[in-house]
Amino acid sequence: MSQPESQPGPRIAVSVVTMGNRPAEVDALLTSVAKQDLAPSRIVVVGNGCPLPEFAERLGLPGEVTCIEVDENLGCPGGRNVALARLREWGDVDVVVELDDDGLLVDADVLRRVRDLYAADPRLGIVGFRIADEYGETQRRHVPRVGAADPMRGGPVTGFLGGGHALSMAMLAETGDWPAEFFFAHEETDLAWRAADAGWTILYEPELLLQHPKTSPARHAIYYRVTARNRVWLVRRRLPIPLIPVHLGVWIAVTLLRTRSAGGLKAWFGGFVEGLRTSGGERRPMRWRTVWRLTRLGRPPVI
Repeated sequence: MSQPESQPGPRIAVSVVTMGNRPAEVDALLTSVAKQDLAPSRIVVVGNGCPLPEFAERLGLPGEVTCIEVDENLGCPGGRNVALARLREWGDVDVVVELDDDGLLVDADVLRRVRDLYAADPRLGIVGFRIADEYGETQRRHVPRVGAADPMRGGPVTGFLGGGHALSMAMLAETGDWPAEFFFAHEETDLAWRAADAGWTILYEPELLLQHPKTSPARHAIYYRVTARNRVWLVRRRLPIPLIPVHLGVWIAVTLLRTRSAGGLKAWFGGFVEGLRTSGGERRPMRWRTVWRLTRLGRPPVI
């Protein structure tokens, strides 16, 4: 087998956060990283409140895998921030590819394609991957456009999927990292809105495939409460004041139409009240020109 290509141009790192409950999936994911035709400069695995095994020698990975164990589960955004902090200390990475621990890179050219996209556009901030299950199906909620959009239609968008994406380290230096206080849900939207407000491009590239088991976000016990709380936090942090009641009104209506569980509705409205009563972090609302930009891209920030 030919050796992976070294990295001219933007230097790529790979980051994975795990809670230690998917050891076989993490092995498979890191093996797919090892098969890339462009070797990453760094690989960081964060154990979110769990111990980690040694990966590199066992899986034949290029170079050293840095394993970071944190004492408590910081949530997905908090765990990713741990990895970003370590990458920033090294100072030799331009783009970080963040992957869900139960995902899989099917194609061997994903990292090379990511590098080429960033090399071609210095204002490219975020690249979202296409998420598909083992049968090639992409769930509707995984397409970053309003409506039943074609999952193979790429281009500039207003958001991205947390399961597989790439982030510019230069962008993060300007916008800040993940909102750790969110723990789970809507952290991608918060980061995307900050990126758009700072003038960075968010690109959906369907040729970059992350294979991921078909799941429902409601599988998480805290889903309804945290989703509602974080949505309130999100709009309080990022939207101009006139748009806040519009956005929340739309999502109250959507929730009432979609949620069939009385217990789910009770938890959702409990989270909604929690979001109103508690602080979700510093308020830095987007500019009105950003609202217009998101609207022109097909998703005004009230939907």
